[in-house]
Amino acid sequence: MQCPYCKEQRTDKVIDSRATEGGTVIRRRRQCLACNKRYTTYERIEETNKLLVVKKDGARVPYERAKLRGGLERACWKRPIPSDRIDALVDEVEEDIFRNFDKEVPSRYLGSAVSVRLRKLDKIAYLRFASLYHEFQLVDDFIEEARDLLDQEKKDVAGQQELFNE
Repeated sequence: MQCPYCKEQRTDKVIDSRATEGGTVIRRRRQCLACNKRYTTYERIEETNKLLVVKKDGARVPYERAKLRGGLERACWKRPIPSDRIDALVDEVEEDIFRNFDKEVPSRYLGSAVSVRLRKLDKIAYLRFASLYHEFQLVDDFIEEARDLLDQEKKDVAGQQELFNE
């Protein structure tokens, strides 16, 4: 493994190794022995039978993790959300879709899975994502969605856990 900081190769040691819930990804914390900095790597199972995303118009395109992550990066731009949290959100969504779909996943399901998680993570990032996902045409669409967020916040009791996960 090449250190992302000093670019030395094969001078690292694994400090911690954990599998995600679904077991499809292994997260490893590494430390470079040359510069002593730490970094994270991920190992993923290469999908041999590619999952297809079914668009609204019926078109089928290959699922791309990078495209999902890119959309989340744009939604989270200039928000206090660390990169590893975005990776974790992508992992959660992937685990969800690979658990529930074999060959094809509707784009609506994918967007909904992202929306639910992003709404809990950061309200502004959620609004940015929702504006594209729901195809907002007017400022009133933003205002209505923002009001829904505020109303939901008022209903939520601080510190109360969810009874059912969505």
